[in-house]
Amino acid sequence: MPSAAAMHGTGSPARFGPARPRFTAAAVLAAGTALLLAGCSGQAGNARVDAVDAGGDGTLRIGLLLDNTGKQSFLNASQLAAAKLAVQEVNAAGGHKGRPVQLLPEKNSEDTASQAKELVAAGADVVIGPTDSSRAPGAIDVLSRAKVAIISPANAAHGLTRYRSGGYYFRTSAADTAQAPVLVKLAKDSGARTIAILHEDGMYGKDVSVAVAAAAKAAGLGTVAEAAFTAGQAQQAAASAKAAGPDSVILVARAGAQGAIAELNNAGMAGSKLILSDGAINQYGSALGSKALEGARGILPGIFPSAHFQGELVAVDPGLKDMTFAAETYDAVNLAAIAAAAAQDDAGSSIAAKLMSVSGQQGAEAVQPCRSYKECGDAIKAGRPVDYDGESGPIGFDSNGDVTTANYMVFTYAADNTARMSGSETAARAGS
Repeated sequence: MPSAAAMHGTGSPARFGPARPRFTAAAVLAAGTALLLAGCSGQAGNARVDAVDAGGDGTLRIGLLLDNTGKQSFLNASQLAAAKLAVQEVNAAGGHKGRPVQLLPEKNSEDTASQAKELVAAGADVVIGPTDSSRAPGAIDVLSRAKVAIISPANAAHGLTRYRSGGYYFRTSAADTAQAPVLVKLAKDSGARTIAILHEDGMYGKDVSVAVAAAAKAAGLGTVAEAAFTAGQAQQAAASAKAAGPDSVILVARAGAQGAIAELNNAGMAGSKLILSDGAINQYGSALGSKALEGARGILPGIFPSAHFQGELVAVDPGLKDMTFAAETYDAVNLAAIAAAAAQDDAGSSIAAKLMSVSGQQGAEAVQPCRSYKECGDAIKAGRPVDYDGESGPIGFDSNGDVTTANYMVFTYAADNTARMSGSETAARAGS
């Protein structure tokens, strides 16, 4: 997830949230085409794969880092409900080695380092969070030194792939750059042979635009223009795109997205020519000129939650109105418990050492996926390898703790500049 300053929207039904929309009713058209994620990210060997000596006390304790405040505070409830649901199901299936798994009392704070220290003091073996990528380093530094495994359900900053964690940091959400081949595929599916890339200045815009250019080259599309802009100053970039005459324009932006779309519309380069990155998609409505986005497409990470999963979450929290990051949180808790079961130990180092294998990175061996803690636990007891595929889809942590499969929802804009879900795409790569 981007830093709070970079995020847009409130996540209400009228707008998209910082990385996911509220999951209200929408028409879903399954496309489901597998794409190749650009490259093998980061340096190999960051995630733990070595065997460790058992060091747990027999009770698996899970902590949460809830770091959302202000307009983003709605994100806390979905993650908390998902964590509670997962722990309930794990305990219903017998817990860890016959003992109930403990979900430590939650606290909401932007000071993730202090939160992390409190969770270490409380005996956490694994911590789920944080949400905000900008706060991840502070948490990783504290928790990795304490040999506590960390699984974030929301961090998307590409740079975290390379962050030194001693092999204790994982995330069930894909890095921002994973969307690049999906954006390129949308352009190619529309018949485009050439693209222009407009990106907002900043790490997100630069990282994703570089990945888009590489994905376009791999897909045989020509990139005829690449232009950067600052928020509110996109006129020159839009003019550059128009002069190059591309078949499609891919906009990679966050805070400056609305202004850039307006400038592209003025240049005759919006509408169906336009493809929006996950940071740029929003419910713009009357904030843009009539039909400015008609036919435009954009993507958001994740998959539409099943009715069953939604019902289970609401049963945990009847007041829940948003399910952003719920699937990723639920899967993070399950993976931690399954890793502890596979290791027969609840110590953070043992969990970190098993997360790659239980997530499905079994080398060349084909493994039948299991979809719950009980199902995976039964396989472990029978001496079989496991591959947990959860509510967020297949995961398969690579040696940097990154997922090797990224799922995206595709949205198409109507004449009133509002978007509705119109499909889905999956980008996958081999683990590094």
